[in-house]
Amino acid sequence: MPITQVTQDPDALSLTVVGEYPVSRRRLWQAWVDPRQLEQFWGPPTWPATFTRHEVFPGGRSHYFMRGPDDTMSPGYWEFTCVQEGHSFEVINGFANQDETINEDLPTMRMSIRFEGDATSSRFIATTSYNSLEEMEQMVAMGMAEGMREAVSQMDAVLADLTTFSAEVPARAQLLGPRKVRISRVIDGPVDLVWRAHHEPNLLRTWLLGPDGWRMTVCEVATTPGQSYRYEWASDNNEPGFGFTGELLTMTAPFHEVTTEQMIGVQGEPSRNELTLSPFGKATLLTLVITYPSQEVRDTVLGTGMTEGMETSYRRLEREVLQAA
Repeated sequence: MPITQVTQDPDALSLTVVGEYPVSRRRLWQAWVDPRQLEQFWGPPTWPATFTRHEVFPGGRSHYFMRGPDDTMSPGYWEFTCVQEGHSFEVINGFANQDETINEDLPTMRMSIRFEGDATSSRFIATTSYNSLEEMEQMVAMGMAEGMREAVSQMDAVLADLTTFSAEVPARAQLLGPRKVRISRVIDGPVDLVWRAHHEPNLLRTWLLGPDGWRMTVCEVATTPGQSYRYEWASDNNEPGFGFTGELLTMTAPFHEVTTEQMIGVQGEPSRNELTLSPFGKATLLTLVITYPSQEVRDTVLGTGMTEGMETSYRRLEREVLQAA
């Protein structure tokens, strides 16, 4: 079933939306955790959303923009204040400027999403709380209640799709803008172990190799913000070697880190990599948002077969590290 209830309560300064579905609570939770799925229903049909950041852990943030039929953009953000994996999360929900800074001219709201149910049926209860009656009336006048009804009514099609977001689907790249790319992959292993595999040299040397026939010769890992890392590879077939270096900017283990990345020997502005790991049942949803210096650099890198090489590495990660654990 789709949306079953939309209730405005001026006394409690709240708007509550309830949706019921013939899927497990875990499946419903995943639809909100995975930005690829969330952006299919967070935003009315004529104002589809794109999430450029989605970090479902306490202290994490999400950034998104909705694009209207006349190409008008409406950016927003979530700031996660509480997350109970599989059961609920709470965010501060607000408007943003084009550069993803907070829009101080519009109000913020507190949104709580609770998930209930079992293995065959479930529902979500989304409650938005306002700071004052004036702010609530302002949001209602802007069409928030009807917009949210239209938006989350699109969940039926997302939840019916059981194959697009499974662990068997290869890594894929999605363009988020002229310079941004999001790589997504469900990794068949728990978050803690996937995080370790990205940060322990003995594990990195096992799987981060790209196509067969390469070996990692240098593996210097950054462990605290401000440190630099350096990775280099050599070919068993006498192909030219290569490497990357960069700086660790921020880290929230075992969920999120931001690094720069520069190919060794290549001049110019580095790329910015934002890695997020999210619990996905017994698996891990890995999302990597890469911001390139320019669209030209983005297209050049994607044209090298980067995504296919990453998929080979992720399969090796599952086979050589996660299954052996």
